[in-house]
Amino acid sequence: MRNVLRSLRQLRPAFQRQDCVLFNDLLAETPYYFEKSCHIHSSAYRVVDHAEINFFKNHSITTATRALSTDAAKLSNGETNKAGPLVEYERRIASGELVEGDSCQVDTLTELQRLYDELVESADVCQLDRNSEKPVRSGWLWSRLLSHSSYSPVKGLYLYGGVGTGKTMLMDLFFDQLPSNWRKKRIHFHDFMLNVHSLLQKHKGLSDPLDVVAGEISDEAILLCLDEFMVTDVADALVLNRLFRHLFDKGIILVATSNRAPDNLYEGGLQRDLFLPFIAALKERCVVHEIGSSIDYRKMTSGEQGFYLVGRDLSGFLKQKFQQLIGEGTATPQEVEVVMGRTLRVPLGANGCAYFPFEELCDRPLGAADYFGLFKNFHTLALEGIPIFGLHNKSAAHRFVTLIDVIYENRARLLCTADGSPQDLFQKILTISEAKHIAPRTSSRSRKSDESDLCVDNELGFAKDRTISRLTEINSREYLEHHATMLAGKKERVDQNALEA
Repeated sequence: MRNVLRSLRQLRPAFQRQDCVLFNDLLAETPYYFEKSCHIHSSAYRVVDHAEINFFKNHSITTATRALSTDAAKLSNGETNKAGPLVEYERRIASGELVEGDSCQVDTLTELQRLYDELVESADVCQLDRNSEKPVRSGWLWSRLLSHSSYSPVKGLYLYGGVGTGKTMLMDLFFDQLPSNWRKKRIHFHDFMLNVHSLLQKHKGLSDPLDVVAGEISDEAILLCLDEFMVTDVADALVLNRLFRHLFDKGIILVATSNRAPDNLYEGGLQRDLFLPFIAALKERCVVHEIGSSIDYRKMTSGEQGFYLVGRDLSGFLKQKFQQLIGEGTATPQEVEVVMGRTLRVPLGANGCAYFPFEELCDRPLGAADYFGLFKNFHTLALEGIPIFGLHNKSAAHRFVTLIDVIYENRARLLCTADGSPQDLFQKILTISEAKHIAPRTSSRSRKSDESDLCVDNELGFAKDRTISRLTEINSREYLEHHATMLAGKKERVDQNALEA
């Protein structure tokens, strides 16, 4: 085992010296498209992969990573349980569980392995072990000590990059390799902020409720892994600076994934000057690492079984599929509890499946809390009538983006009808940079021919690529097979509990 770890450490500088090459000479663009079936004035689309995906024609990556596969395979035979994310990554490639990644993913894994090694070496100092005794934080001496910084000696990691580059997969791989007795937590950023606001409500009236909330979070987890870090809400932006000042003071180590570089977080947001100290603290307490791959792995799935239907007149077919999924059950209106006593009305629900017109789920003042509450009670959503997004329904577009994030986080199933393909839905949503490249009006371009419904919104413009990518994966065979396996596992546990009762 020591020899394997020694060889990994020797190889790490070789990884770090390599440039992030995208293998343009080996890779052809792997297009995906939506297969069209004519239905008079409507069309049904389904995501289809390229005829044969030759990801790396010669299965090339780097000599160094290939050399690790043998050792990783040996480790999986019981020589040790866990040796870090880099070894586990190579084991999964050797066993065929993962498609071989690109050099940018390997470069990211060296950073995750660096963090893993430092955490293992500093576990006692960082008080990661749940069973370790915590210092008694009382008395004059301790209050004097608290006036000094108690930052963790280990810096965290902030991973950012384009959609579908494997950020979440790599962070989960890292998280799963950590000892089970550590004070660690992996949570989606939306869910994390909902918990924070709920705790703030609980401690309302205290002189510094954020300090108390930070204490409760750090008592539960010293290592905090936040997926899909993105700040769009002014309330979140104002809370984050003070919250993380307390968290870092209490020794929290942050690992986060995001589509945005730290300096671009909450760009153009209200009162952003109050948010800027958080960005500075984030860069001080985390190693910032970009995943430079241009490959969207979600688009490499073979989506032949999803139900993304284009055409409003296909609502009858959607209802038919919904009825098939609920089986012999009868769909009825229901109410589900979401957060802090609030409830959400479900127009039709049965056997874990919910049916909503788009307007009732995304044209009302709902948010992430409502959507998380919905998917605690339902595993499948049938959504009727997704429109093309523009300036006139900008708020609905924001909610739809959040909805897809929550569906994806919960690995739920989506059936829907829409006015266009995922790309079509967001064709009128532009970032500021994209808007600057639109050709100005000329005498040959009349005002009438201009797009009057264009929506220039940086947060929405950046989020649209993630949403398009996730809609693609949600309709893939692989995703739906995973969903079916998850449901089967839940049913088996329920049946087992019934037998034991």
